[in-house]
Amino acid sequence: MDKGYGTLYLVATPIGNLEDITYRAVRILSEADLVAAEDTRRTLKLLNHLQIKKPLISYHDNNRLSRADELVERLKNGENIALVSDAGMPAISDPGEELVSICIQEGIPVTVIPGCTAALSALVVSGLSTKRFAFEGFLPHRRNERIKRLKELSGEERTLIFYEAPHRIRSTLNDMLEVFGERQCALARELTKLHEEVLRGSLPELVSKLETEPPRGEFVIIVSGAVGGQKKEPFLMTQTGVEELVHHYQEQGLSRMEAMKQAAKDLGISKRDVYRSLNQ
Repeated sequence: MDKGYGTLYLVATPIGNLEDITYRAVRILSEADLVAAEDTRRTLKLLNHLQIKKPLISYHDNNRLSRADELVERLKNGENIALVSDAGMPAISDPGEELVSICIQEGIPVTVIPGCTAALSALVVSGLSTKRFAFEGFLPHRRNERIKRLKELSGEERTLIFYEAPHRIRSTLNDMLEVFGERQCALARELTKLHEEVLRGSLPELVSKLETEPPRGEFVIIVSGAVGGQKKEPFLMTQTGVEELVHHYQEQGLSRMEAMKQAAKDLGISKRDVYRSLNQ
């Protein structure tokens, strides 16, 4: 029975290049009564580029509980709402998932306008297996929780996909190296943008590369799965490797203790672990 409800449209938006939006997405954004956006400022730039003028309302982690009630009420009153994230597919690693669930429970129509997704875009250019894969999103921020989750995934045979912020990418890769061992990996950043970059290699190689190149932009991390369901032996940072890193900082003018502290920070381990490694 038609209740006269409006429809919630999940509209995928470009992850970088604005030319990647679909004709249908442009039409839905033009016809919607309201656009709910993770960041209204970023979405306004997109709408301006498309020459679309629509009321904007914020919907993000900090207001998702109170704002969901308002959006559901408007949908029940017959308004059509387009939900967008900052980039890519809404409801993937953002609060849109909760709104979709509520709408389904309330009998409100929900439909998707497909398009770009950073996770799949990174996967297909990674060079790693695409036959079977698992999307993990963002790992926990706290290191002990992150290590715990990685250990839970260490026997996973499927290719693994993660999102990570630039200020945590080094520590996250070091934790992956510690838990997963010397697996193949790809780091994708700035996809579809002018400075698009995909780094490919083993985890030790990419950890070493980021020690000399400051990471910029949001990252998608693709890691090969375990072989035959067997957990890999963890990669152990050798005494020589730690010593070389400490020596590198000493050559830059740091004292021995300061160099050890910086090496520990780069490797995502404690200074005590660096000391123990140097004195094996």
